[in-house]
Amino acid sequence: MDNLIQARPDLSLPINYVLDTNVLIHDPNALFNFDEHRVIIPMTVLEELDKLKTGKHTIAADCRQAIRAIDTILGSASPQEIEQGVPIQRSDRSPPNGSLTILMPQQANNISYLPNHINDNTIINTLCQMQQDRPCERIVLVTKDINMRLKARGCGIDSEDYHNDQLVSDIAQLSKGYYEIAGSFWDNIAEVETVQLEGKTVHYLPREGILQDVYPNMFILDSQGIVGRITEVTDDQVILLHLHYNQLIEQEAWGLKPLDIYQAMALNLLLDPDVHLVNLTGAAGSGKTILALAAAIEMTVVTKRFRRIIATRSVQGLDEDIGFLPGTEEEKMEPWLGAITDNLEALHCDDECTTGSVDYIMEKVPLHFKSLNYIRGRSFQQSLIIIDESQNLTPHQIKTIITRAGNASKVICLGNLAQIDTPYLSATSSGLTYSTERFKGFKHGGNIQLKAVPRSLLAEFAEANL
Repeated sequence: MDNLIQARPDLSLPINYVLDTNVLIHDPNALFNFDEHRVIIPMTVLEELDKLKTGKHTIAADCRQAIRAIDTILGSASPQEIEQGVPIQRSDRSPPNGSLTILMPQQANNISYLPNHINDNTIINTLCQMQQDRPCERIVLVTKDINMRLKARGCGIDSEDYHNDQLVSDIAQLSKGYYEIAGSFWDNIAEVETVQLEGKTVHYLPREGILQDVYPNMFILDSQGIVGRITEVTDDQVILLHLHYNQLIEQEAWGLKPLDIYQAMALNLLLDPDVHLVNLTGAAGSGKTILALAAAIEMTVVTKRFRRIIATRSVQGLDEDIGFLPGTEEEKMEPWLGAITDNLEALHCDDECTTGSVDYIMEKVPLHFKSLNYIRGRSFQQSLIIIDESQNLTPHQIKTIITRAGNASKVICLGNLAQIDTPYLSATSSGLTYSTERFKGFKHGGNIQLKAVPRSLLAEFAEANL
């Protein structure tokens, strides 16, 4: 082990990036994201992909896609060429850059190594031997497993997380969807041109000062009750739609009125037919699901803007457990989507017969519960798609779902970035964070971070103190 520590690799040389299985599941196209460096896939990783590739769940589909990507690169290369590294062709127009190698497991000689009965240990032991054989090369293990990174470092192997699809390094950098100003907003504006368009007040403002980093469908509010929504942003101009505070607070969907200005801004985006993607984040009980559901029913039953509501969610263990539940796909999904039915009851809790009202809505509203496992390959036309618990999706998975939205459809992503259940995701690497940041400049997308916890005084205290 002392020899490994003393032999410092030349940092100017290309790096050998060794990918763990969870990286390829997280992003099946990760092979193409290491520029001119060598990408190494241990044989143990191929074996794990092979075990996980069978089935209809999302992990199996990601494994199959990763295997196809590896096969595309290797093609008909000989074993000797694979050992040396097969050039990675990223597109037909660009020359090959970097290379791909399959690494056979090796028994570490004359160095300390971990027990080989665990696949992670087999990979680390192989890298220890590789590092001893190639002391002048830099070897980096890329894995989303924190404990594996710690074990690798303990054995003298450099390790890091996969950051290619991580757009923010600190969750505090993520846009809230609104910009709050202490004092008067107009005190910060040098000049303004105001016009009336179809009964609406529109302000044309210079893009400078506090408006330098704004984007479409972002809200502006100040402590004096001014509320506006940015409709367009150019290189030197911001167009702001003036919204009346009282009208915003008094708007309703299926009888539900917002409890604060943040819910009001969220409902404004949800009911807007020109906004095709809405991301709602916030603490438990902040009203994400009930707002989305009320808006969905309003636009499906009353205005008939959409033909159906597709409700789905990501839950840890769903891929394994759903197959053991009896009944149809919708009957299997119903226990996992209890939040939807709970909020249906909340919308009708003041009715004379809550149960009868909920049963009536379930018959009247074309509400379909779908598993994420069966959304791949589908195309939902004129549908409103609600994705609950989307903080547990990877960027690749959330892309797969959003691209299912067909003509005249809308996607609503709900999630709490403080409650991520999967061990290989964090708030900064979550698909919900990724989509919020990626769609920030999209004029048909918007996001709101809800603040209050109006579910109950108990829930509010627990959120702040537990």
